[in-house]
Amino acid sequence: MAAAALRHLTVLYDANCPLCVHIRHWLLGQRWLVPLRLVPAGSYEAQQRFPGLDHAATLRRITVVGNAGQVWTDTDAFIVCLWALAEHRPRANWLATPAGRPFARAAMYTASAWRAAVRTDGAAGAEEPACGDQCAAPR
Repeated sequence: MAAAALRHLTVLYDANCPLCVHIRHWLLGQRWLVPLRLVPAGSYEAQQRFPGLDHAATLRRITVVGNAGQVWTDTDAFIVCLWALAEHRPRANWLATPAGRPFARAAMYTASAWRAAVRTDGAAGAEEPACGDQCAAPR
């Protein structure tokens, strides 16, 4: 059976994490080879689009969903996000190799540790992300 064509990716990002919001804005400013949809993790929209996902887990782990239901988390999600970007696809291809994967894991570990230190837990509920689409892009 042939794999379904990848027409778009949905990136579930933590809207209460300054790093995640910054990366969201960075992704919006990139040239995409595969269109990205950026949706706050745990939000009503995410729950409606992906009822089978563990939405509490998507607030702890970067999660990317393909149009045919493919799900990538953690290091694989990081790599597939880069793969969707014109300027970064060659880097993503290398990060997916045995030689590059430790670097991708290290980047995810570092980002995860930083995120855990700065995440604002009480700023908004799951249905009310701190920013949603209202945050200004950083300059």
